[in-house]
Amino acid sequence: MDKVQPITCEATSNLKVNIPDTQGRYIVLYFYPRDATPGCTTEGQNFRDQHQAFVDANAVIYGVSKDDLAKHEKFKAKQTFPFELIADIDGSLCEQFGVWQLKKFMGREFMGIVRSTFIISPSGEIVNAWEKVRVKNHVDEVLKAVQSL
Repeated sequence: MDKVQPITCEATSNLKVNIPDTQGRYIVLYFYPRDATPGCTTEGQNFRDQHQAFVDANAVIYGVSKDDLAKHEKFKAKQTFPFELIADIDGSLCEQFGVWQLKKFMGREFMGIVRSTFIISPSGEIVNAWEKVRVKNHVDEVLKAVQSL
């Protein structure tokens, strides 16, 4: 996929989020399996800690999982995330980006979100994508990519 289909999503803070961004910013869209799990918490904290640098680079960050808005609001508040979390309960955003995949864990197979990050231009083009993300140093790599745009 080179270009996203325009979509409006429900997010924390009672917001409707447009993808692509209607305000001319780049979107950093990161998909993660579940709120309040160790890897997901660390990844969110890393984005939180670098948030101002992304804003300075004309980018807005959105985290996405299939958790509902109530869980997202608790997770966001506890971790003091300055960005919004999108509730993709029906999985339509996960499907569009191809992150809902068969996963294996401890010999068991199941469907789940594969940790992935996408940078989307204001015109809706995917300018960068990371799949099967490892949390360590990932946010620094994404920030460098955004700053180079």
